[in-house]
Amino acid sequence: MSDIKDTSLADAGESRIEWALNEMPVVRGLMKRLSSQRPLEGIRMSGCLHITTETANLARALKAAGADLVLCASNPLSTQDDVAAALVEKYDIPVYAIRGENTETYYQHIQAALDHQPVITMDDGADLVSEMHKTRTELLANMIGGTEETTTGVIRLRAMAADGALKFPVVAVNDAMTKHLFDNRYGTGQSALDGIIRATNILLAGKNFVVAGYGWCGRGVAMRAKGHGAHVIVAEVDPLRALEASMDGYRVMPLMEAAAQADFILTVTGDKHVIDSRHMAVMKDGCILANAGHFNVEINVPALQALSTGKTRPRQSVEEYTLKDGRRIRLLAEGRLVNLAAAEGHPSAVMDMSFANQVLCAIHMKNNKGRLDHSVHNVPTEIDREVARLKLQAMDISIDQLTDEQQHYLSSWQEGTS
Repeated sequence: MSDIKDTSLADAGESRIEWALNEMPVVRGLMKRLSSQRPLEGIRMSGCLHITTETANLARALKAAGADLVLCASNPLSTQDDVAAALVEKYDIPVYAIRGENTETYYQHIQAALDHQPVITMDDGADLVSEMHKTRTELLANMIGGTEETTTGVIRLRAMAADGALKFPVVAVNDAMTKHLFDNRYGTGQSALDGIIRATNILLAGKNFVVAGYGWCGRGVAMRAKGHGAHVIVAEVDPLRALEASMDGYRVMPLMEAAAQADFILTVTGDKHVIDSRHMAVMKDGCILANAGHFNVEINVPALQALSTGKTRPRQSVEEYTLKDGRRIRLLAEGRLVNLAAAEGHPSAVMDMSFANQVLCAIHMKNNKGRLDHSVHNVPTEIDREVARLKLQAMDISIDQLTDEQQHYLSSWQEGTS
C-alpha cells in the first residue's frame, strides 16, 4: 500500500534519482557492498524523511542491505511527487507522501508508516518518534532504536530523554562531523539561497541580509549570502556564536535592530517565534521572510496574518501580506523549509555523507540491539571517519598517515622539551 499523487510520474522520478546517484559515490558504494552482505535482512524500518531524489537513494541502499522499508514525508511541502512515484513503481518501496498535503493527511501518513510496525526509525524532525510515544505506545517494546538527522529533531529527542520519556535509543546523525560540517554548512548555505532566489528572482547584491542563528546552518547561509554581495547581519542569543560571527566579518546586533534594516531575513535556529509581531512592526516595506529551520514555527505566521488586511500570491512560493499601515511583508514557502519548498533541497554530494551515516548507523543500531540506553547517542567515531575516508577516496584525494614513532609520541606523556 502507498498514498502518492500520480504513478505516471515514475519515469521522470527515476531519471532524477539516477542523476542524483551520480553525485553520491559513498552511498553508491555502500549499496553495492551491502547488497551481498545484507546486514539489515528482515529488519522493519519506517522513515519520516524529505522525499527527494537523495532520500530515494538512501532508501535504495537500505533495501539493498535487506531492510523492509516504508517512507512518509517529514514536511508537507518537501515531497517531490515524481520521486515518490518512482520509489513505489520502480523500486517497490511503499511511500505515503503527497506534496502540499494538509496537516490531517500528514499525520495520517505518519500513522500509516507506524502501521508497518518498525523496529528501527529514521526521522527528520522526530515526528515519527514523537507520534509513536504519544499514540502508538504498543510499538515501543519491540523497538531497537532510531536515527535523527536534524538539529530540531535532536533538540526534541534530548528534551524527551531529559524528561525520562524516550523509550529507546536514538543516534543523532545530525551531530556527526561529516553531517554538520558539510550538510548543514555547505548544503543549507547553497540550498537556502537557491530557494530564496528561485522564489523571488531578486538580486542579493547590495541588500541587507539578516541571518537569525549562527549555528552550522547559519554559518553556511551567511558565507554564501556574502558571496552573492549581500551585506550580512547576524542575530544570535549565544555569546560565543555571536563573537564568532563578528570575527568572521559580519555585523552582529539584536534582531529588533536588524529587522528595521533588513531586505531579507532568514531563520535557522530550530526555535519558535524567532520572528514575531514586534519585529514585523519595524520592518521595511517589502521585507522578505524565509525559514530554513525544520518546522514552520520560527516565523510567527498567525501574528503576521493578524497584522494584515489581506494577502496576494505574486509568485508561486511568495505570499505578500499587506499590513494595516500599508507596508508589505513577503513570506516565502509559507514559512516552511525554503530550500525544499521553493527549491530541491541540498545538493546530492553533501547528502551523500549524511545518508551514508544513516545507513551505517542503522546497521550499528541493529548490531547493538539491547546494549544502548534510552538516550540520544553520538555517531560512533569510527563511522564518522569511515564516511570521511570513503568520501575522500571517491574524490581521489589522498592524505598522510602517522608513522609508528608519531603514533607512539601522541599516546605517551614521557617526552617533553629536549
